[in-house]
Amino acid sequence: MSVPVRFRVSSAVTLVALTVLLAIIAVSCGSVFSRKYEYDEDVFLFLDGSATVYINAAIPALVALRGLDLDVDPHARLDLAAVRAAYETPVSRVASASGSRRENRRYVHLRIDVADIRQLAEAPPFAWSRYALGRTDSVIVYRQTVQGAAGREVGNVGWNGDEIVAFRLHLPSRVPFHNSPSREIQRGNIIVWEQKLTDRLTGVPIDIEVHMEPESILTRTLTLFGITILLAGATFAVVIWWTLRRRRNEIA
Repeated sequence: MSVPVRFRVSSAVTLVALTVLLAIIAVSCGSVFSRKYEYDEDVFLFLDGSATVYINAAIPALVALRGLDLDVDPHARLDLAAVRAAYETPVSRVASASGSRRENRRYVHLRIDVADIRQLAEAPPFAWSRYALGRTDSVIVYRQTVQGAAGREVGNVGWNGDEIVAFRLHLPSRVPFHNSPSREIQRGNIIVWEQKLTDRLTGVPIDIEVHMEPESILTRTLTLFGITILLAGATFAVVIWWTLRRRRNEIA
């Protein structure tokens, strides 16, 4: 017994619509249940020691943790000029700065270019960390120790004790060792160290250590790609040579 064409088409359309709906729900749930940090320090580290640092932080967190002189009132004007001035130093350059609002708190979002990560502690907003980058045997070793916070009082800003801070590394090469408590390396060579905001406020230290191979993933990929092209070209040349030689022998 054959199934009517109209029924088959209708079923196919329903299946596609259901698939799209499930995808939308999955994305929405992912955004709802994704981690939300009060202070988030993202470091894109390069093998030469330069870095791009992204800071995403609530204004109260910047005041309490780093001692910035900002108004924590969620209805106050966000003084991006003051935030820029704090992060613009001889060892760090603010490439962009913007703001947003979430859960009745204002947030700032900064992109900062750093020529040498080892000197970043000279910038007051990063002075709570000690940075080290060097080579040991066959790996490059990165270390960062995050120490005491500024400890400024901010009053009742809506924190309930569940807030999290994060320090995240984006690394350019394969990582044979890291000491993140999660033991995970996320896609794109991303490693995260998390801490409760309450612990960060009291200065509980965070010890970060990562070992990286001295050759970047991009360099290795391009090298393999180049070798593949050369091998393919050589194979093609050999096939042409063999074909021409065979034809000459046949003619002879």
